[in-house]
Amino acid sequence: MKKIKILFTTTAAALLLAGCASTGSSTSSGKAKPYPLNTCIVTDNELGSMGTPLSKVYNGQTVKFCCKPCVREFEEDPATFLPKINKS
Repeated sequence: MKKIKILFTTTAAALLLAGCASTGSSTSSGKAKPYPLNTCIVTDNELGSMGTPLSKVYNGQTVKFCCKPCVREFEEDPATFLPKINKS
């Protein structure tokens, strides 16, 4: 019974850590390009208007968000939002 408990605990910890792992969308070649906007790439809200902005590196480009739901929306379809950076 003790071995099953240890196995369960170890498996749960491994799954938790796997969920926190990087998605591979960040760059590994060094510095990322700076984010040129003062607004969230998803909602166009002023950065900082909803607390501390969140940032993520996607294909060598830093991208900033006003909140966690915007990060999730961006990750579902980055191609929809990335043209905003190129327009700036």
